[in-house]
Parts: sequence; structure tokens; C-alpha cells
Amino acid sequence: MSDRTPGKFARSWALFKASLVVLRQHPSLLLFPIITFVCTLVITGFFLTPAVFYPTGYSLNESEHWISLARMIGVYQDGVVEGPIRPEPVVYAYGALLYLVSMFIATFANTAFYHQIIQAFSGEAVSIRAGVAFALTRLRSILMWSLFAGVIGLIIKMLEERLGWVGALVMRFVGVVWSVASVFAIPVLIREGKANPIALLRSSAQTLRQTWGEALIGYLGVTFGGWIVAIGSVLFLGTLGVVSGVLQTPWPILSGVGVWLIAIIAYGFLMAMIGHIYRCALYIYATEGVVPAPYDAGMMDSAWKVKKA
Repeated sequence: MSDRTPGKFARSWALFKASLVVLRQHPSLLLFPIITFVCTLVITGFFLTPAVFYPTGYSLNESEHWISLARMIGVYQDGVVEGPIRPEPVVYAYGALLYLVSMFIATFANTAFYHQIIQAFSGEAVSIRAGVAFALTRLRSILMWSLFAGVIGLIIKMLEERLGWVGALVMRFVGVVWSVASVFAIPVLIREGKANPIALLRSSAQTLRQTWGEALIGYLGVTFGGWIVAIGSVLFLGTLGVVSGVLQTPWPILSGVGVWLIAIIAYGFLMAMIGHIYRCALYIYATEGVVPAPYDAGMMDSAWKVKKA
């Protein structure tokens, strides 16, 4: 969604401010994505370490070791970098396993996170320990949903790559439908604890239809200030580029790029947090008919793209 029109900008600004209120009241919510990121890094390192140390007959400080690994994943052959990647079957299996484990970690973390967001809307205290403790009670549901969602994601990706541009467009549409239908999957998992992922998906989709109707074609969420960030980035980096040219030193632009990267990461992190909070608010509104403070009914009803008659 674009923020260019005054109405869209006003909507996004109102959602942004309302979500920030929740974060200010419960700052410990900020820790959940950080812990998830650290856990993902650890899991990724756990899987990549055996791959790096895979026995090739050469030591790690020999270029032949890395060339052998590159041949295995299909990006290097006969002294040249390959165009299309054709990994060996074991690489596909290893990558799929890493993907599914990452899905499990993400689902577990989101279950803990969303549970605490819902608790916050209920006026309860928020803590990492309570969120993790609750997620542990939903391990079977988390595992089944992770496998189901992971396999669906892999199938959509594989078909996109193999069906040409027409097939890719069709599968992207399927991906959008999947994303909309599963938008409340984690809140449903929390509230209902269903282990059957198909039943969980059905409950998520039914929640959408019952509250907003069957004309939904997309989830808008919160997209505040995208164009402001883009224009600000150009002005900031452009000004530093001019300063570097005038002073004939690269340090202003280099330091500016560092500051800019930190700011972009912080912006992305904050927007992701606000998106999660807003999604939980939408679920409470859809299932209980209650608008969680500090949102209002207009914010709840403007979350979706709708088919035009």
C-alpha cells in the first residue's frame, strides 16, 4: 500500500501512533523479536557448521575445499561459476530441513509473542517467561503448523520457479490467498490450540469471512512513512556525498551510510513490531467484537484490500 494520498497517510499515522502506545506501555514486547533473531542465528550456525566442515579431502585454508563445496551446491563447475544452480540432492534435503526447523523456531517464538500481546490487550502483565511457558503448552500444534506452512511455502516457491512467468503469476496469487487465509493462524493456535493445521487454517479464514466478508483480496497492515523514509534517505545520503566531495574525503559518506543502515534496520524492526501488535488487535476485534484500546473501529475495518463491485 502507498502512503501518498492524504487519507492513506492519515490512516497509517493513526495506526502507527496507536501501536506505539501499546509498545510504550509494555516495552518488554520489544525483546521477543530480538530473542527470535538470536535463536535463528544459532540454529542457522548449527546447520551451516557441518556444511562448512564437510570432509572434502582438503583443509579449510585450502581453496580446493571451498571449490569442492561450491561444486556440491551447484554454483561452480570446471573452473567457472554456473548460471542456474543445480545442487546435489543432499543439499536440497539439508536446505529443506533448515527451512522447516527455522519455521518451527519462528512459529514457537510468534506463539509466545502473540500470546503476550493478547495478554497486554487484556490488561495483564507481559513477560518473556510467561510467553515461552505458554508456547510450550502448544508444542504439538506449533510443530504441525510449522510443517504444514513450511511445506506449503516450499511448494509455492518450487512451482513459481518451474512454471514460467505465467505460472509464477498464478502461484504468486495463490501465495497472496494463502497469506490472507492464514493471517490469524497463530492467534487461533493460541486461543483454540488446534493440532490439525487444516482446521487451524479453516478457523483463520472463517474468522475473516465472518467479520469482514468474502471480498477480501489482501491484507494491508501498517505501512507508515515508506515514501518519507525513501526521500529522507536520498536527501541524507546525497548531502553527505556532496560534503565528501567538497572535503575530498570519503569519511562523511561512509559514516553516513553506517548511520543510515542502523536507522533503516531500526525502522524495519519497529514497523514489524507494530504490524504484529495490530494483527493481534484485529483478531480480538474479529472474535470478541471488542476494539482494543488505543485503536478504534475505523482502524479495524481499514485493514484489508477489498474487491470492487
